[in-house]
Amino acid sequence: MSFVLKLDQKRERHWKDVFHRLMPDMPFHFYPDYGDPADVEYIAMWRPEPDLFTRFPNLRLVFSLGAGVDQFDLSTFPDHVGLVKMIEPSLTAGMVEYVTAFVLATHRDLPLYRTQQMQHLWKPHTERRADRTSVGIMGMGTLGIPCAAAIRALGFNVRGWNRSHKDVDGVSMFVGNEQLDAFLAETDILISLLPLTPQTRGLFNNALFARLPAGASVINAGRGPQVVTDDLLAALDSGHLRWAVLDVTDPEPLPADSRLWDHPGVIITPHIASNTHPESGAESVINTIRNFQAGRTPEGLVDRQKRY
Repeated sequence: MSFVLKLDQKRERHWKDVFHRLMPDMPFHFYPDYGDPADVEYIAMWRPEPDLFTRFPNLRLVFSLGAGVDQFDLSTFPDHVGLVKMIEPSLTAGMVEYVTAFVLATHRDLPLYRTQQMQHLWKPHTERRADRTSVGIMGMGTLGIPCAAAIRALGFNVRGWNRSHKDVDGVSMFVGNEQLDAFLAETDILISLLPLTPQTRGLFNNALFARLPAGASVINAGRGPQVVTDDLLAALDSGHLRWAVLDVTDPEPLPADSRLWDHPGVIITPHIASNTHPESGAESVINTIRNFQAGRTPEGLVDRQKRY
């Protein structure tokens, strides 16, 4: 039985230190120096090579080093191996910080004031009260629910949309495609925390933007291919959308000649909204392995049909 990690060298050392401290009996290897493939039962990585997992006949769990699993080709993923998405405190805290920061930034028009500063222009604008502003979150899971709580604590009206029914304290919930129009119609700031699936690819397009109120803003911290870039730019150019905050783009890195870079209504961050901290990430994986060995279902186990 052994554990294999594929990550950058700086973070790999932290992971190894945590494993040696908390799980000293588990042989620990850095990919590709994993020794006998038959000994490997657990792997943690971000972007696997094609058919990588077929090399390990006794593999039991694969851990994604992030909240999503769209980087894995589930069509070739072994049926007997569990795929586990990362659930750990720093990943959640980072997303709460990011989303909250840009809800406030768009609500208070901070990008506009930054532009005015560059122009040496002193010009105040009318503010909208938080309690008269609705923030809608698409994807009410392990990241969406704590984000909703933080935004609600600031006085905003919070709405949530999910594929399946879920009750969330203090949040007006909407479920499925049949309630999507009602969700969008009164959402002033739209946040995507959705996973990338065939259903969410290209979801943010002309049709969806048109269902938002005029002057709405969009924050995408989900996945880049969910947004049709030309449609987003058209909605911004027309004035129907006020701001777009993009932590993810399609493709990544964003090409230097993309219109998104220079558009006055767009804020871009290089996929930094939320990252797994080496120590807490390693501790989360160790706890999951221990629970799995004790016969418990791993937290974060991916549903292959739903792809999340």
